[in-house]
Amino acid sequence: MDEAIRKILAECETWAVVGLSNDTSRAAYGVARFLQGHGKRIVPVHPSAETVHGEQGYATLADIPFPVDCVDVFVRSELAGDIADQAVGINAKAVWFQLDVVDQDAYARTTAAGLTMVMDRCPAIEWGRLGPAS
Repeated sequence: MDEAIRKILAECETWAVVGLSNDTSRAAYGVARFLQGHGKRIVPVHPSAETVHGEQGYATLADIPFPVDCVDVFVRSELAGDIADQAVGINAKAVWFQLDVVDQDAYARTTAAGLTMVMDRCPAIEWGRLGPAS
């Protein structure tokens, strides 16, 4: 998994953060800010489609009118597989399931479709160990 983490952190520039809203108490808010601080473009994906951290939000992945490199998933495991399938549908390069988000079937489908995938990890935690030097 370390190689997948290293690849995503180094190569993915545009991150669709599914579940990102302006709720500052949610992990997605802080992780998106962290990614922005490390030069990544974040794209909020949430049913309310609100602007977060200065970036226009979208209600679904399919609504994003430009390419996305990584789909960062902050939803419960039982909903995450559908998001992974949507990531394949928009031709994302990678899918990242956050801490405690696990779906082995989604992992198998997503990697079989050629995407790089990480589960049950946080990019803000992994950055210090495997992220590119800033």
